[in-house]
Amino acid sequence: MNSVETRYATYDPILNADALVRHGQRRVREDALRIIAAGLRAADPGAGTQELVHRDGDVLYVAEHQVDLTNVDHVYVVGAGKGSLPIAAMLEEVLADRLTAGVVAVKDGEQPRLRTIDVREAGHPLPDARSVAAAEAILAIADRADARDLVFAAVTGGASALMTMPVYGVTLADLQCVTDLLLRSGAPIDEINAVRRHLCQVKGGRLLARIQPAEAITLTLNTAQGRFPWPDVCLPDPTTFADAIGVLKQRAVWDQVPDTVRTYLEEGVDHPQWETLKEIDGMRTRIVSVTDPGRACEAAAQAAEALGYRGVVLSTIIDGEAREAALVLAGITREIALTGRPFEPPCALISGGELTVNVEAAEGSGGPNQEFALAFSLPYAFGHEVACIAVDTDGTDGPTDVAGGIVDDGTASRATAMELDLGAYLREHNSYAALHQLDDHIVTGHTGTNIMNLRVIVVR
Repeated sequence: MNSVETRYATYDPILNADALVRHGQRRVREDALRIIAAGLRAADPGAGTQELVHRDGDVLYVAEHQVDLTNVDHVYVVGAGKGSLPIAAMLEEVLADRLTAGVVAVKDGEQPRLRTIDVREAGHPLPDARSVAAAEAILAIADRADARDLVFAAVTGGASALMTMPVYGVTLADLQCVTDLLLRSGAPIDEINAVRRHLCQVKGGRLLARIQPAEAITLTLNTAQGRFPWPDVCLPDPTTFADAIGVLKQRAVWDQVPDTVRTYLEEGVDHPQWETLKEIDGMRTRIVSVTDPGRACEAAAQAAEALGYRGVVLSTIIDGEAREAALVLAGITREIALTGRPFEPPCALISGGELTVNVEAAEGSGGPNQEFALAFSLPYAFGHEVACIAVDTDGTDGPTDVAGGIVDDGTASRATAMELDLGAYLREHNSYAALHQLDDHIVTGHTGTNIMNLRVIVVR
């Protein structure tokens, strides 16, 4: 490998690294890109699956669990999500001739196709007719599985849209409307899912119930440490119809959702038999996390240390409004630059979590990571070389084609010279347009993972 290849290997999977280091504070930009690239690589669910699932003849090992394949008639793989394809691909490689069939639903643009597993593209973040067709195919396999069968469920973030089957009386258009209203309201993902579970025949543990009496092993990404991870199709649901109604009212969209949705949720309160799965006692099931936010953040911290920074993982569960989180972390960064508290430069602050944007009536385009980066660049100059990157680990930030954005201590002044009013762009939630003109978008394409928003702040 020549020197140029070596240099850009450190940026993989960031596709436009060359353009991002042609302007601004180049040294800290280069370092921040290398650090966040290491975090993205560590989030690869295919690599995690390879570490945890392997086969020795007729004995299949899944983490600490062993399966004697001589006692198994059929092995199936089902799943959905932005990280499901690498998991499914690795399972197909390990299982080889013992794999009977499978279906996974992925986002548009996922190019690889598998030999035995049917890979289906579907809509995200709004479900579409392909999401319903994928759910039907997955449930057909679940219903086909018997007591001597083994079913792997590869379920990651994005599955709620990619695998959808509306409850009776509610249409796909109704679900699309509800999802869009909740996304625009700035509701966090746990609130959105509390509603969607009660409007879908797959979510809330219903897929797991359909797989029984076969053994179900769910491979997932632990995206929310301390809370339930993503695969709510294979987990008991702690929320109720009343909770779903409460979310819609709290987010001030109850009166805007279709009448069919209000009617179904209100009737559901009086029909406990309609509720989602509440317990899994007696079911043949286990769940295994193949990667998690801690793994990605620690890898980023190690990369920072290798570059001469003190790598600090602040938290893997910073949630909330993007611009508010940006102001808090910008304040911490300024304290570091001015006083050396709580960490002496050079240091790299690493954090994860799921940020949101309440767009209200704004018509701008962007996502929480782009909005975070833009808001971080505005409050004040840091007086040091500082770079900040925020990305969604799946490679698509909100309804855009980019992963996020990068800014540095000179971004605000560079924008002024270009006659860009960043404050106005932020007020209109139009971070995509601002970062596009600054040539500061992070582009990765599909990464095959989705564990969280990942942020790196470098202070020299």
